[in-house]
Amino acid sequence: MTVNPDGMPPILANKDYRAPSAFLPESLLREARRQKGLPGGRVPAVCVLDPDGDLVRRLKAQGRALPEPAWACYHTELLRFSEAGIELGIVGCAVGAAFAVLVAEELFASGCELLISVSSAGQLAPARPPPYFVLIERALRDEGTSYHYLPPAEFSGASAALLAALEGAFDGLDTPVLRGASWTTDAPFRETATAIAAMQARGLLAVEMEAAALYAFSAARARAVLCIAHVTNQMGQAEQDFEKGEADGTVDALRVILAAARRLRDQGSRAVLIEDRPAHP
Repeated sequence: MTVNPDGMPPILANKDYRAPSAFLPESLLREARRQKGLPGGRVPAVCVLDPDGDLVRRLKAQGRALPEPAWACYHTELLRFSEAGIELGIVGCAVGAAFAVLVAEELFASGCELLISVSSAGQLAPARPPPYFVLIERALRDEGTSYHYLPPAEFSGASAALLAALEGAFDGLDTPVLRGASWTTDAPFRETATAIAAMQARGLLAVEMEAAALYAFSAARARAVLCIAHVTNQMGQAEQDFEKGEADGTVDALRVILAAARRLRDQGSRAVLIEDRPAHP
């Protein structure tokens, strides 16, 4: 039986980007609360995705963060903590595009207004020796999740208003924060020499696993999302690779998160952050 007579791959077939979803995060969270007997409540306005889980582990070990009892996700734990006068929620180990966007949907349905993802990434352009950070302005869509949110295109990108608000926000940090484009892949162990060379030729700075999907979700849902690559490795091509810095890189990562959150808080309301993010038509 021919399911798709046009010969289009399944990930692109039967898509109506204007249609609402039949399955909503609010419905899932409602039933999870009922089943688990959880209280109602809202997560902090600023939340963080920590795919490697290093920051989550450090905060728990130091007793600086507590589980959020109202977080109804079936798959993750959300910790709440305060740093430099800013209250933050953080979810660890949501690795990969599909998992990151699943959690992002649930976070925004639970009261999040700004989501910052800081993901370990491989170096493509030899801008400087790792570790350092890249504020991802746009990400090549070499994954699957973004194609459920936006029509096919090479890249998805951050809100222009959000990027403009962050101009100069990281200037005082010890660890550099570059700006540029990344390559988002679903299959890190299929980063072939040919593929890497092609991405380098396009001027992409780093390879990671979440940004393209998170930015597509951001555009389609009019949500404020910021993706930062923590460039920590050369994909195992050098000895003593994957060194992240002090305390597994968490000291610098938290400074970057706080610099972004503080600047965006000071810039004003949520509406300013997503003013160029109308719901996708």
